Amino acid sequence: MIAVEHVSMSFGGIRAVQDVSLEIATGSITGLIGPNGAGKTTLFNIIAGLYRPTAGRVLLDGREVTGKKPHELFACGLARTFQIAQEFSHMPVIENLMLVPAGQSGESLLSACFGWKQVRREEAALRKQAEDVIDFLRLGPVAYERAGNLSGGQKKLLELGRVMMAEPKVVLLDEVGAGVNRTLLGEIAAAIERLNRERRYTFFVIEHDMDLIARLCDPVIVMAAGRVLTQGKMSDIRKDARVIEAYFGGAAARAA
Repeated sequence: MIAVEHVSMSFGGIRAVQDVSLEIATGSITGLIGPNGAGKTTLFNIIAGLYRPTAGRVLLDGREVTGKKPHELFACGLARTFQIAQEFSHMPVIENLMLVPAGQSGESLLSACFGWKQVRREEAALRKQAEDVIDFLRLGPVAYERAGNLSGGQKKLLELGRVMMAEPKVVLLDEVGAGVNRTLLGEIAAAIERLNRERRYTFFVIEHDMDLIARLCDPVIVMAAGRVLTQGKMSDIRKDARVIEAYFGGAAARAA
C-alpha cells in the first residue's frame, strides 16, 4: 500500500531521515518504533505530504505521490491522526464526524440557498453514517457532547471515527495511545483490530507503548538516527541487541 524508496530529509545541516526504504503491505498493521529523535515523525510527515523529501520518493497503492499536499493525499485515500487530537472542540461529536466527507452540497452558498432539498438529503445520509460510526466505536453516550469536553481517550476514538467517515485505504496513526488510560486504550486497540479485520484498513502506527505495538503490529519497523535499523516480529525485536543499544546504550546491550 505504501512504498518509501531511498527517502532522505535534511533541515539545514541536520539529516533527520537518511536513505530510508520500507514497504507497508496492504491489509497490514505495521508498527514504527525507535528512540526520541529517530526520525519517525519526520518520516510520517513526508508520507502525509507535510514535507517534500530532500531525496527519494513515496508511492501510494503503486502511484508516486512524492510532494503531494495533505488534502491531495486525503483524496487518494490516505488519512492521518495526530498525537494531540485535532477535534473541533465547540462542535458536538456527531457534527465532528459529519463534516469530514468532502464535496458536500451544503459547502456551496448557491446550493445551500436554492438546492436545500439536496442538502437535506445529503445531511440525513451523513447523519446515518455518523451514527453507525458512533455505534461502532461505542461513543453513543457522548454523541451530542462538545468534542472539547471529551477525555483524551475519547478524543482518540473520535479521531478514528473521523477516519472512518473518510473510508480511506491507509491510515497513519501517530501515538494513538499517548495520554490514554488503560481501559480506553484497550477499546481503541480493539477498534483498530476490527477496522483492519472487518474493513481491511491498512494501518501504519507510531507508538511508544511496546505492549500496544506487540498486540497490534506485525511487522514492526525500528528506526534509529534517521535510518531503518531492523524490522520483524515484536518478539524478535525485543531481543535484538541493536535495538536494545539504540534505546538504552551500549552497556545495556552488552548486559543483554
